[in-house]
Amino acid sequence: MSEVSAGREVGAVEIAFLLEKIREGDREAFMTIIRLYQQKVFVMAYSILRDREDALDAVQETFLRLYQKAALYKPGKSFQGWLLEIAKNISIDSYRKHQRKRREWETTKPLEEIPVAAAPSRDGDSAASDLRGAFARCVDTLAERQKMVFVMRHYNELQFNEISETMKISIGTAKSLHFKAVQNLRKRLAPVLGIEP
Repeated sequence: MSEVSAGREVGAVEIAFLLEKIREGDREAFMTIIRLYQQKVFVMAYSILRDREDALDAVQETFLRLYQKAALYKPGKSFQGWLLEIAKNISIDSYRKHQRKRREWETTKPLEEIPVAAAPSRDGDSAASDLRGAFARCVDTLAERQKMVFVMRHYNELQFNEISETMKISIGTAKSLHFKAVQNLRKRLAPVLGIEP
């Protein structure tokens, strides 16, 4: 099997082929899917769990679930949306199990490392790093559904139809939540950027 690079778009035919190979027990096909989607699954898990170790556990559980349930994927559906829905459900279950940690999570900077993971800064670029930190903190203050839509749209690069499928909401609701998230971010970032809101 040819090496597939993470971050590039994968067609439905290739996904179907990889899933068929996974069902046959092909380890390399499974590793290929992991390489392609682990960053996006991590971003989804981290946006909910707000803890790196818990998010990594959720990533591992997501791919284990994929391995066990590859036959349940319905061709024609967005594979990425389907996989992120698994990640979202696992992360929410994990979050509920660990609710006693909630106060501790809310005082941390939950999305701090997502922009760094998505767009690594050059060494010594502290102004960009500070701005990314401020942006991450602003994203984290969004209402839960606004934040999830924003993260899926901008970090996971999902289309609105995939977001609506993953979150089980209408496309109109996904667009509305995204619009509100962007408006709220503009207001919250204005003082940081030194501009009038």
